[in-house]
Amino acid sequence: MSFPIIAPSVLSADFANLGRDVEMINASQADWFHVDVMDGVFVPNISFGFPIIKSIQNLAKKPLDVHLMIVQPERYIKDFKEVGAAILSVHYEACTHLHRTIHAIKEEGMKAGIAINPHTPISLLKDVIKDADLICMMSVNPGFGGQKFIEQTYEKCRELRDLIDKSGSNCLIEIDGGVNQITAPKLLEAGAKVLVAGNYVFGSTQPQAIIQALKNTHPHTTTKA
Repeated sequence: MSFPIIAPSVLSADFANLGRDVEMINASQADWFHVDVMDGVFVPNISFGFPIIKSIQNLAKKPLDVHLMIVQPERYIKDFKEVGAAILSVHYEACTHLHRTIHAIKEEGMKAGIAINPHTPISLLKDVIKDADLICMMSVNPGFGGQKFIEQTYEKCRELRDLIDKSGSNCLIEIDGGVNQITAPKLLEAGAKVLVAGNYVFGSTQPQAIIQALKNTHPHTTTKA
């Protein structure tokens, strides 16, 4: 797998033409499908459930990176495995027993991710960083697409990169929200390896070209954000 890993967010796809958009991602240089699941409780929005994810999985030729923005995510681990999730991320803020949940995900044969909201300190991940395969860092407040990128994300990403390096963890840093041609190079410089892009990809008249440009992005090495 070459870096950066590009994961278009199907939440921004055209649901009247979902099959077409899935095939577009299949044909592009994207690496994963990013699938946001929202319950209207943990976040103030509702997205989609198991039937839609299964429909995507039936057409997808690339792994499904499923991001759960739901309460009590541990109740549905087996269900998400059954509909095709390859990577399953749960929110730190939604899990009372995070360590247990991470290992339950792994026991189902999926990669386990931890998602954190913009206000959640990196220091809280210290005791679980070696158990995770991925940290999904929200660079906008979760729940809606198209929000403005939070500038503090760059420094927070560097802090997370430092924690990963010092702990000996192999987990990847994923950035979700506000990824575009301006933010992507700076995020890669700060240590990100996975870039989620929704509106930036699907709002374009040439989404495959946008994906290709993100895939070919190099870390910004001259200016600190």
